[in-house]
Amino acid sequence: MGSAPNTVTLEQARQLPLWRQPVTLLVVMAAAMPLAFATWSALLNNFVIEAAEFDGADIGWLHSIREIPGFLAVGVIGLIVFVREQTLGIVMLLVNGLAVAVTAWFPSFGGLLLTTMIGSFGFHYYETVNQSLQLQWIDKARAPKVLGWIVAAGSASSLLAYGVLVLGWKRFGLEYNTVYMAGGGATTLIALVCLVAYPRFENPTRQHTRMILRKRYWLYYLLQFMAGARRQIFIVFAAFMMVERFDFEVQEVTALFLINFLANIFLAPVMGAVVQRFGERRALIFEYSGLIAVFLAYGGIYMFHWGVLLAATLYVIDHLFFALAFALKTYFQKIADPQDIAPTAAVAFTINHIAAVALPALLGYLWVTSPLAVFVLAAIMAATSLGLSLLVPRHPEPGRETVFSKGTP
Repeated sequence: MGSAPNTVTLEQARQLPLWRQPVTLLVVMAAAMPLAFATWSALLNNFVIEAAEFDGADIGWLHSIREIPGFLAVGVIGLIVFVREQTLGIVMLLVNGLAVAVTAWFPSFGGLLLTTMIGSFGFHYYETVNQSLQLQWIDKARAPKVLGWIVAAGSASSLLAYGVLVLGWKRFGLEYNTVYMAGGGATTLIALVCLVAYPRFENPTRQHTRMILRKRYWLYYLLQFMAGARRQIFIVFAAFMMVERFDFEVQEVTALFLINFLANIFLAPVMGAVVQRFGERRALIFEYSGLIAVFLAYGGIYMFHWGVLLAATLYVIDHLFFALAFALKTYFQKIADPQDIAPTAAVAFTINHIAAVALPALLGYLWVTSPLAVFVLAAIMAATSLGLSLLVPRHPEPGRETVFSKGTP
């Protein structure tokens, strides 16, 4: 298969076979990333406890280090001066795959920090570029629905990875190295195919290649900051709780993830249709209200010794609420100047990770003392996000970014 030498516009791309069109590439990349990342996530808590004897403080530090590349996502702005966004995204996908593939080769605190940092650069820079391409390549009118289907594709890929682990971990005596190599290797292979199989798609608007901070995007920036803060508590401590408190084994943690993504396959497209029908404001209000209840219930597990079934149910519900995050993407798409999308995606990732860099390590120490306090803090963060979501107008657009904008309904 030779490389595609041509550059085509989005209008010309409509004449290509379906499998070579821009949205298909977005779907393929969305399916490729979870093969590595989902494998890494599913095995991580058991691997670090069994192979590196991590405690709550150690896992907090690992996740703080993992978020540093997200904080440095503004570096994407400098890179797209020299490299097309499409190419950069695919290369970063490849980097993440390679880092995950060799994770089990370094079963120590220092080794895990190194592979995690490299893989995280690949993950976060890919996600930054991917978000930019989604908002540039997908028409505003159908963006929520299409993004819902892209989320479903990623969930299906995760389901495949987790299904293999659930069914095969004990039955076939799988080892950490085998699984990490398979998951990371699959992502790497797909990234290489994407590099040679697709033409270069010309973005409809030339993007700014300098950092952009606009006063009228202030609400979007604040929502991103709070999203990054509370997301870390879910990512770092929710699954860690299942292993530390309820002694979940690899296949049990993986089964929980499998249920999450099975639900997303069916519900993410529905959520996309709901956002398109009822708007970003209502979707965000619903998400944050639900998260408050979930985090308070997590705290109740520790205060009142509620059982494992409730904890597992809350974990699934929690994950479903986070699937609504694309409502924040489409809110920005509606208010943004077209040439601001790429630099603002990078800035937003950095803002999203300001709290994410510091919180896991700090909360890791708090976790050792009081897991309840960690989840109460998460509920407070979700409540703050709920307050901010009330400032999103029903019909956002340039000049109508918040409810305070003149003439906003």
